[in-house]
Amino acid sequence: MSGLGGLNKSPDGVVIGLVQLQNPWVVTKEDLAKQTDRICQLVGKARRNLSTMDLIVFPEYALHGLSMDTNPEIMCSLDGPEVERLRQACVDNRIWGCFSIMETNPGGNPFNCGIIIDDRGTLKLYYRKMHPWVPVEPWEPGDIGIPVCDGPNGSKIALIICHDGMFPEMARESAYKGANIMLRTAGYTAPIRHAWHVTNQANAFCNLMYTANVCLAGSDGSFNSMGEGMIVNYDGVPLVTGNGIPDEIITAEVRPRLCDEARQVWGVENNIYQLGHRGYVAVKGGAQDCPYTFMQDLAGGRYQLPWEDKVKVTDGASCGFAAPTRLYNPAKGSSTVPLRKVG
Repeated sequence: MSGLGGLNKSPDGVVIGLVQLQNPWVVTKEDLAKQTDRICQLVGKARRNLSTMDLIVFPEYALHGLSMDTNPEIMCSLDGPEVERLRQACVDNRIWGCFSIMETNPGGNPFNCGIIIDDRGTLKLYYRKMHPWVPVEPWEPGDIGIPVCDGPNGSKIALIICHDGMFPEMARESAYKGANIMLRTAGYTAPIRHAWHVTNQANAFCNLMYTANVCLAGSDGSFNSMGEGMIVNYDGVPLVTGNGIPDEIITAEVRPRLCDEARQVWGVENNIYQLGHRGYVAVKGGAQDCPYTFMQDLAGGRYQLPWEDKVKVTDGASCGFAAPTRLYNPAKGSSTVPLRKVG
């Protein structure tokens, strides 16, 4: 049940709106300011559209478009004017908001970031995309893990971005850290449509967790994004699926209490528990080991595929980016801004 898209809100419900934002073209600082205004206007539209809405979610690249331009003039910072405008829009409309920014990084390439702001203007969550969509995206790999924040009405929210959702480990980590709702914002285009649907559903079912997912929509004159907002129940069944209509807001109610209950009382297919307690019928508490070679090797810095030396695309040269020469250093140039309220 989606509560008729959130029109009928349960006492323990969280109504989520997903904005299938028109794919923008942003080149100059003036373009960035206009697009910020546009997003703030759509926050107002969301509130007028549905008085019960708790959280409005904008897709990846909502401010910057799909150009992959790293021009410092159109990069943002957490204490910059664009984020201040987004904070104020949440306050003015008494609504939580999830937004996308490309963040300046003095120690390397910009970060592709997502933020969640509450209805008082407090920055509640700040996330740097862990898995940029190689070889297409030039962003620095995220270095702060996957944060989870308390959300409205008993929810615990994680945020991942686009390609992140193709790695089941990302959803598993979100759930392991307590999230009962995982947001996935994206700029995907039509070739990814099938993978988008099946991963959003699998991420929900494998972790007994709601997933709320949305892409840009429409064309910027070069690329066509697909929209396809979808909110998936914790059993993997879609509650609502969107379309390709730009600026349409897809809505549904989710009920975190029911998700939490399933995690506590399900026996069959309680997979996030059973991963760490395999075979508990045979042995007390289950085998609480790590039998997976890839996990052991990744943690030990030894990750190497059997076909590693045959992989052809290992940098961004095919997409016009120079092959990098520096090694990954997560401590260099990283900075954060304290979580705070407007005013």
